Amino acid sequence: MARTNIDIDERLVSEVMRRYRLHSKRAAVDLALRRLVGAALTTEEALAMEGTGWDGDLGEFRLDTPSIPQ
Repeated sequence: MARTNIDIDERLVSEVMRRYRLHSKRAAVDLALRRLVGAALTTEEALAMEGTGWDGDLGEFRLDTPSIPQ
């Protein structure tokens, strides 16, 4: 593991800590990164999701910006 200093939105870190009952910023950042990266789906897993009912406009979805909790 490497030590890294970063400027990070305190509101977001606090929200992650609150939602997941974490006791340190390090744990919050670690959880967020692990969830963001996640494990890649196998081809079979991806194909198994076909027809699960997502209904939306993919073009609009791609243009959307993530909301930041206030």
